[in-house]
Amino acid sequence: MKFLFVVLLICAAGMVQAQERRPSHCIAIADAAPGLEYVHRASWRAPVGQYSVRLHYISHASFLLQTHGGLTAVTDFTGFIGNTQLIPDVVTMNHAHSTHWTPNPDPAIPHVLRGWGEEFGAGIEHYLDLGEMVVRNVSTDIRSQFSGMETKGNSIFVFEVEGLCIGHLGHLHHEPDETQYAALGRLDVVMAPVDGGYTLPQPVMINILQRLRSSLVVPMHWFSDAGLQTFLSGMAGEFAIERPDAPSLEVSLATLPSRPTVVVLRPAWLRDED
Repeated sequence: MKFLFVVLLICAAGMVQAQERRPSHCIAIADAAPGLEYVHRASWRAPVGQYSVRLHYISHASFLLQTHGGLTAVTDFTGFIGNTQLIPDVVTMNHAHSTHWTPNPDPAIPHVLRGWGEEFGAGIEHYLDLGEMVVRNVSTDIRSQFSGMETKGNSIFVFEVEGLCIGHLGHLHHEPDETQYAALGRLDVVMAPVDGGYTLPQPVMINILQRLRSSLVVPMHWFSDAGLQTFLSGMAGEFAIERPDAPSLEVSLATLPSRPTVVVLRPAWLRDED
């Protein structure tokens, strides 16, 4: 009887943990599905294809994500995304530098997700379920003023949509530890800062990307074509390199490339005019 009671307690504890565990297909599935063909370019104003997500590189570390159902999210939102009336449904921000956040986001934006906590070093945890899209974060540390360190001052944001796991590394200052890698799970697409100094040295970033082995890597946070080319040369051994000469692409599980690929997008501000 006592044994049965212990078993019941263990089962009950497991049920509580299952209820508290928030669903994530990025963590549940370890490996990306094999791709069938290459991604498609598309204007940010065109309808998004079914089962697809559009990425538009706006500037620096800001990207627009658009879904087939019309949801929009902007990463590392600075308050300006171009000459457009678009009000994103979600914006994410990091505060390592002023080029990654704004203290005064438009109050019309329904969801403003800051990558840091209200208290220094406290961090923050987000899990925003919008039905078609889940947005969550994994906290990392950043260098603060005067060579200090702010624990959990940055966030890697993960967007789970249409079966894809899309990660934005933000202003990453250190390689994720094993717990953080596990919390990220599978990333089919990753937007990575490749400046080589303000965030991480390029060899360290390349090691991170080789470990993540995402199907698509989109470089961001680069300041010159020469610096970008150095990064591409370091990635060329294990990754294919594509230069579509466009700011946008559409991607779906069915169109992920079979070989891990770096796709260089050219940033362009959003404009409502054709």
